[in-house]
Amino acid sequence: MFSKPKYKSPNFNDRACGPIPSMIILHYTGMKTAKDALAQLCDDESGVSAHYVIEENGKTHKLVDDDKRAWHAGVSFWNGEADINSTSVGIEIVNPGHEFGYQEFTKKQTEAVIDLCKSLIFKYEIPAHRILGHSDVAITRKVDPGHLFPWADLAAHDVGLWPVPTEMDYQAAEDMVVNHAAFHELLCAYGYNYEPDFEETVVAYHRHFYPEKFSKWDDKPDEPDVLSCARLLALIRQKHEFENAA
Repeated sequence: MFSKPKYKSPNFNDRACGPIPSMIILHYTGMKTAKDALAQLCDDESGVSAHYVIEENGKTHKLVDDDKRAWHAGVSFWNGEADINSTSVGIEIVNPGHEFGYQEFTKKQTEAVIDLCKSLIFKYEIPAHRILGHSDVAITRKVDPGHLFPWADLAAHDVGLWPVPTEMDYQAAEDMVVNHAAFHELLCAYGYNYEPDFEETVVAYHRHFYPEKFSKWDDKPDEPDVLSCARLLALIRQKHEFENAA
């Protein structure tokens, strides 16, 4: 799966909560080339790193050992946790990002992401609702991996969640769509940070779970509709099913 260890990052320390990760955070590199991204992530003066980097052709580099705390999430929050670096494995997926020409992720990249995530899920028993994007845990700062990332394809291979609402979800959504307070409460119950503005949180949620609302990376679809609500209700139910099965 991995390339020969040409690249290793010096930017890591011990996890605050022990060596076993319980989350996976997916990023895009947001740099012009894979070489540029790898150079930055392995530069001891950059202050950033990731556990893995996946190139467009699927080639995967391991930069930091899983039991160490890589520096990829920055100021972040999920489900009451504020040190996401300590709880997660960070995977950087090569893509120019919004600054240099955001583009679709390649099939080989997606396959490599799925394979890597499945091995991490098996090894560390990482639950599906704790496989997230950088924009999920850093709402006000980050947009990666963005609306073009194929979350639904990953979920089809048991990597992460993808909501499939029931008829009951749609019925309940009709009432919720006019009750922003209730919708916000459920977003936070799923794991999103309660501190950012409601609109910012909705955009982050849509970026992951309702990408059809985006025609370009900097769109800001901040108004929930019935499908937004129905999908969130489905996600909450799926999360509870995983928690109860644990």
